[in-house]
Amino acid sequence: MSSHPSPREYDGLALRESDVDPDPIRQFSKWFEEAMAAGAIEPHSMALATSTLDGRPSVRIVLLRGCDERGFAFFTNYESRKAIELEANPRAALVLHWHELERQVRIEGRVERVSAAESDAYFQSRPVGSRLGAWASRQSEVIASRESLEARYEELQSRYPDGEVPRPENWGGYLVVPDVMEFWQGRPNRLHDRLLFSRRGTGWVIERLAP
Repeated sequence: MSSHPSPREYDGLALRESDVDPDPIRQFSKWFEEAMAAGAIEPHSMALATSTLDGRPSVRIVLLRGCDERGFAFFTNYESRKAIELEANPRAALVLHWHELERQVRIEGRVERVSAAESDAYFQSRPVGSRLGAWASRQSEVIASRESLEARYEELQSRYPDGEVPRPENWGGYLVVPDVMEFWQGRPNRLHDRLLFSRRGTGWVIERLAP
């Protein structure tokens, strides 16, 4: 068996129950702003885990594209593997990790589509190249070659020379509505702080977990 470097030591600040917002989404927004201010690399990146009805999991990195009192939004092709799994089993888990702050947030909850108007608004905010790419890519399908994908993209460039690219009907957003959120702060001696928020009716219960 090959040797591995010793685990890094953590020296993050304490995470106390008295310091956090009683609403975990507001607490997330605070941590997210601090990650942005700290220069975290790709602070919007998050792991998204989905599962088939028979429990076969899959996970990938997506980008957080919205966070409000309802939950956490991301956008994708509605015919992709993740979307197919979410339509069959509308529950998901997210993880965001900010190495620079020795922090991570876990989120679990049900999933629903955002409105067509919200998907339209976000789609039109994207660069033209990304909008064309959404049309060109039949996400998760087997394709003949890279060249065939690029040919499809060039065809679309010719179709929309003015850059006025509409949103494909099979592309849009999902919202993860949390019922569980965990805030993790790295601490010395691997005695990390973990605060778990669990939804209870219209409010939240906070519990401390062993590291």
